[in-house]
Amino acid sequence: MVFQDLGLDPRLLRSVQHLGFAKPTDIQQEAIPAVLVGRDLIVSSKTGSGKTLAYLLPMMQRLLKSKPLSKQDARALILAPTRELAKQVYAQLRLFIANTPVTGALIVGGENFNDQEKLLKRQPHIIVATPGRFLDHLEHKSVYIQGLELLILDEADRMLDLGFMPQLNAINKAADHRLRQTLMFSATLDHAEVDELTLSLLKNPFRVALGAGHEQHSDIAQHFMFADHLTHKEALLKHTLQHAAIKQLIIFTATRDDAERLATLCTDLGFSAMGLSARLNQGQRNSVMQQFAAGKYQVLVTTDLASRGLDLLQVSHVLNFDLPKHAEEYVHRIGRTGRAGAKGTALSFVGPKDWAALQKIEAFLRRPVTFSSISGLEARFKGEIAPAVSSPAQVTAATTTRKPSHTKPKKTPQGATKPAKRFFEGGDDGTAPVRRKKNDVN
Repeated sequence: MVFQDLGLDPRLLRSVQHLGFAKPTDIQQEAIPAVLVGRDLIVSSKTGSGKTLAYLLPMMQRLLKSKPLSKQDARALILAPTRELAKQVYAQLRLFIANTPVTGALIVGGENFNDQEKLLKRQPHIIVATPGRFLDHLEHKSVYIQGLELLILDEADRMLDLGFMPQLNAINKAADHRLRQTLMFSATLDHAEVDELTLSLLKNPFRVALGAGHEQHSDIAQHFMFADHLTHKEALLKHTLQHAAIKQLIIFTATRDDAERLATLCTDLGFSAMGLSARLNQGQRNSVMQQFAAGKYQVLVTTDLASRGLDLLQVSHVLNFDLPKHAEEYVHRIGRTGRAGAKGTALSFVGPKDWAALQKIEAFLRRPVTFSSISGLEARFKGEIAPAVSSPAQVTAATTTRKPSHTKPKKTPQGATKPAKRFFEGGDDGTAPVRRKKNDVN
C-alpha cells in the first residue's frame, strides 16, 4: 500500500511526500481507513511506529472534506501528557495545515494564560493541548467544545499515570454527543484505568494492537551493566563517552540535580552537553530541545521529560543512568534511538537502588536481560544471582539464568476500602508534586 491508495486529499499527499514518507507504516495502514469511515479507535503500538500520522492524516481529511458541526467551536482536540509531546505533535500538524484553510493552536502549561485566551478567541479549528491547561480554559470559558468532532488522546496511559483522569472525564463531558469521534492511543492496553477510560469515552471502537511494548525492538541493541554506586556509574559513563561512536546521546536520570551535574561532567570531558529538567522555565526547555534537535548539543541529560514523543533521528545512543520506576517508561526511553529504520544502542546501569526497577522491567519485557561488563570496571554488586564471568574482551556479554519476576498484585482485605486517588498536584510536564514532611510547621 502507498499513501495514494488511502484516498487522501492531494494537499495532504504533498505534505506526506515533503516529509519523505513513501508508504504508510503498519499502524497507519490499519488505523487510517477505520478513522476515515468514522469509527472510534483504540490503538496499542510501540514507540516509533508512526502513530502521530495515523491520526493527523484522517483528522485533516475529515476537516477538509466535511462541514463543521459548529462554526464557533473547535473541531478537533488532541490531548498529550506533556508539553514536549504536545509541541512535537503541533510541529507536525503545522506541516499539514499549511496552504489549507484549517487553523491550529497550541495550549500548554507554563505559558501566558491571557495570550492563550486571545489565541482561542480566534476560534482555531484544531487545538493541541495538555489536559490540565486545556481544562483551565474550558472552565474559564475561553473555549467551547460542544461541537467537537474529534477527540484524540495521545499516550493515554501516560496521562492516567500522571493523574489526569478527572480532567479527561471533565473534557469528555463537555463534548459528549453522538457525532463525536474519539481516537485513543496507548503504549499498553494492560492498564485498568485505560480500560475504564475506553468504556466511558469510546463507542464500539476498532482495535489495533501492533508491536506490543514487551516485544524486542530489532533496531535497538540493549545492554545492561551492574554498578556498585554513584561513583562507579560515573566511571562507566566516562568510559562510554570516550569509547562509543556517539552521534547524539540522551542520558536519563532520576533527579533534576543529577541531570545538571552529569551535564557538567560531560562538558568537562569535551562534549557539548545540556541538562533538561522541570527546573527550567518553558522557554528555556523549548530552547534546549530545539538546539539539541538542530545538533548544537551532542549530549542531552534529562529526567523523563524527553522520554516520549520526541522524534530525534540523530540520537545513536540512549543511556539509563538510573532505571525508571515504571517499566513502560523504559521502553519509551530507549525508543528515542533506533528510529525510522536507523540502528541504535541503549545502555542501562543497574545499581542496588535500581534492582527493584530491573525486576519490573524484566517482567514487562517477559524475558531476562543480558548483562555486559567493561574490563577493569566490573562491579562487585551482582544482584540476586551473579551473571556468568565475562571474557577478557573489552566489552563482553554474560547472560544470566534468572527468570523475569512476575509480581502479583496485592489483594485488598474484605471490607477494606482503597484510598481515593489523589488529584495530581504537579505541573502538566510530568513532574511530581512536592512532598512535605510530617513534622513540617505551617
